[in-house]
Amino acid sequence: MYLKKINSKTILYLFISFISMGLIQSCQPEEFNSGNGLTDPNLDASFTITPISGAVNRYTLQTNSNNYLSSKWDIGEGPYSGNSVEEIFLPDAGTYSISHTAIGKGGVGVTSTQELIVAESDPVAGNLVRGGKFLDPSDHAEWTVLQISPSGAQWTFNEGSATITAGGWNQQGIYQTIEVEGNKDYAIDMLVSGEACTETWFEVYAGTTPPVVGQDYTDTKIMGLSTWDGCATSTFSGRLSVVGCVQNSQTQSISNIVNFNTSGTIYLVIRSGGNVLPASGITIKNVEMRGSL
Repeated sequence: MYLKKINSKTILYLFISFISMGLIQSCQPEEFNSGNGLTDPNLDASFTITPISGAVNRYTLQTNSNNYLSSKWDIGEGPYSGNSVEEIFLPDAGTYSISHTAIGKGGVGVTSTQELIVAESDPVAGNLVRGGKFLDPSDHAEWTVLQISPSGAQWTFNEGSATITAGGWNQQGIYQTIEVEGNKDYAIDMLVSGEACTETWFEVYAGTTPPVVGQDYTDTKIMGLSTWDGCATSTFSGRLSVVGCVQNSQTQSISNIVNFNTSGTIYLVIRSGGNVLPASGITIKNVEMRGSL
């Protein structure tokens, strides 16, 4: 019988192959549902909510277990990375869905959710903006459309947001009246998102001058986006106080704080437009104006 000569390199290759096959087989679960050992089936995301004694609308969130690698909390404005103990402030009356997600090995997470009812708004920091969440037609009705350009720009009210689309150097605004106290600081903010823009502005004003159809509104600019100033040139999402780059005309700095000399009626105006906005426009949510604590 003829035997083909096998050299030492071939023998070594075959030996390594057999070893590798054995390792692969040993890593397979014995049964389909037994898992691969990379996830933790005992993750616990449960938590408690405790009012902070002596504080208004402030709560402590605390996890019941620390058997996770990291965690995320969501109090209604999107998830954020947090600790096992978190203190939160909910200045507005309403029903909140509070969630905690525990993330274990393998990146797998489990989520626990509780409902929290806040009976009354904080007397100082409660939101003065009506319909700022744009949830339904009653919210939408709190806003008046300010027609600045004859056409070419349009605010659209959605379920939970409002969107401005524009082009060809056209613009449009929305506004509402708010009663304020003199010599008191107020903070204005909102969630804002959009794709990259070109030659675009998005500006927020809080002035005592009534808006006029067909005219720009220019009384007391507070904050905004501007491609000339270096923001909204790429995809953006977050609080306007964070992603914005337009200076406050009162402070001559990037600030969302405004103060009025006397008590009375002011106009919160949001106007936007430009040459090239993306087809999806710029979207806002959760518009707020609150007395500073």
